[in-house]
Amino acid sequence: MLIEFVTQPQFNFLTAFAEALKVPVVNNELQIPSSLGEGFVRRVDLNDDFRLLIHRYRLKQELILKRIGSKEPASFISVIFYNNEEPVNIISDETQQRSFSRYNDMAIQIASNNLDSLITFPANTEIYFTVIGLSATRLKGLLELNRPDHLIDTIVNPKESFLFYESMGTETQMTLKQLSESQAENGLAGFYYRLKAETLLYHVFSQLHNRQSTGHSPVNKADAEKLAIIRKAILSDLSQPPSLPELAKLGGLSETKMKDLFRQVFGDSIYNYYQTARMEEAAYLLKHKNYSVSEAGYQLGFSNLSHFTRLFERHHHQKPKKYASGG
Repeated sequence: MLIEFVTQPQFNFLTAFAEALKVPVVNNELQIPSSLGEGFVRRVDLNDDFRLLIHRYRLKQELILKRIGSKEPASFISVIFYNNEEPVNIISDETQQRSFSRYNDMAIQIASNNLDSLITFPANTEIYFTVIGLSATRLKGLLELNRPDHLIDTIVNPKESFLFYESMGTETQMTLKQLSESQAENGLAGFYYRLKAETLLYHVFSQLHNRQSTGHSPVNKADAEKLAIIRKAILSDLSQPPSLPELAKLGGLSETKMKDLFRQVFGDSIYNYYQTARMEEAAYLLKHKNYSVSEAGYQLGFSNLSHFTRLFERHHHQKPKKYASGG
């Protein structure tokens, strides 16, 4: 199933989705018929320029959401929170594919409306994501910045294209789960949803604000695709540190531009990003694959297990053996 749409403030995804499924929308909620799967999509209008769209369903067929960017960065901003329990493929063009999995660095996306995207949800996959849409003016009023922030200024005063990814912490995941619970019988439902939406925005913009960026370069579609290629190469072999010259050549960028753009979009240097992904993989191997500490360390290229233990403890605030035992 393919749903194609142009990023415009007046676009109603819920209506378009209902038409594609041939089901009605009742009280701003769409129930997935049992013949197609299970779950719902719920739209919550908090104001005329502030809304929520909550996706929580499993379909029996593949779902492709194709967003066609507007010609100019729009003053209506979408913040997408992906909280899927299974990997979701994000395709920026016909050949490049990114996956959300245990590396949740791309779990929150803030992008200008002039960038295209193609999101593929495989059949029989738990689809769980939330979109907050609001005007730049309202977002600026909510944030009430008390000191200049060049990065956030590119979002609330959109004059050029931008793309940022952030990781998702435990508090954000909990808030998203609370949002998926129905508030139909709650006389204060509007207040509840607004509070949760503002909580989500607070978490993501706190992270962006802490980046302390001093400048911003526009990110076009080609740059976004090149960064996807570079990121995929970094994660393809976590036992070997990334080679900056090789990554730059692979992405077709100069080393300087690659390093600057990568830090701008992902909020960290390439090497720190690699080490974080390495430690996330170590945690996954210990907790879910039942690797021993030595097996996990050697798998990730550590010849010195003391170094592995120190690095793991720095990232996870526990020694790997204690982490594996659930202590």
